[in-house]
Amino acid sequence: MFSKACEYGIKASIFIALKSYQETRVSLKDIAAEINSPEAFTAKILQKLARKHIISSTKGAAGGFEIEKSKISTVKLAQIVDAIDGDSIYNGCGLGLSTCDENHPCPVHDKFLDVREELRRMLETTNLEELALGLKSGVTYLKT
Repeated sequence: MFSKACEYGIKASIFIALKSYQETRVSLKDIAAEINSPEAFTAKILQKLARKHIISSTKGAAGGFEIEKSKISTVKLAQIVDAIDGDSIYNGCGLGLSTCDENHPCPVHDKFLDVREELRRMLETTNLEELALGLKSGVTYLKT
């Protein structure tokens, strides 16, 4: 459903939010290890998130990545998905056909519209705070 980059971006954002609640900046190396992603690929993803002001980056010995505590509850998953994948998740064919629309629908076109709208609702209403708190309490996990 999400690109691999987007999956990593969501996981990284949740992890950074959790560490930010603990008032800890987190290094690229620690993020990549936590989300099982290659460091170079993770760096590119974090750069996209920083450009969209979802996360912030500080250079130097005490540097790393963080999210302002006051911002964690306002950052929605939709913002992360948009920063990495754009709006492609809301467009395109459910079966991957190059042409699929109301005039020339694929077999799942009408059903996929409902799924896509529910996904949009979930992404626009889910914030990093609730996801980070689930991780903190041990109810959810980023890796097995």
